[in-house]
Amino acid sequence: MFRKNVENYLDKGSGSCLLKDERIAKLTEDSLLFHHTEKYDLVAWVIMPNHIHFLATPLENIELSSIAHSIKSYTAHEANKVLNRQGQFWQHEPFDRYIRNRKHFVSVIHYIESNPVKAGLCARPEDWRFSSAFHKAN
Repeated sequence: MFRKNVENYLDKGSGSCLLKDERIAKLTEDSLLFHHTEKYDLVAWVIMPNHIHFLATPLENIELSSIAHSIKSYTAHEANKVLNRQGQFWQHEPFDRYIRNRKHFVSVIHYIESNPVKAGLCARPEDWRFSSAFHKAN
């Protein structure tokens, strides 16, 4: 129930929508893609106006917490420079999950890539510029 409430809050565009700025969305996307194949296998992602989702499989001896820290630290620092601001950029606590099986894996990809459609931001997942669905289609 808590997760559903958070999803509804985010889908309504609540809170700071700093990722709506295409410069910030692009640097976030670049950060996600930077360590793909070196630290993790990036399977799916979407950069929404006020949050991101990504599905990644950490490579051997790489911790998920290290991946999240690297992405959040770099993007927070760079975004604050671009926006000429200071202070916290990301929430402290990520909502991470373990994938249980193939069916769950496929449903998470669908959830991530369909998030902009669910939020009413576009008609089809591949229409959302800052997403794996867009990159797969182009």
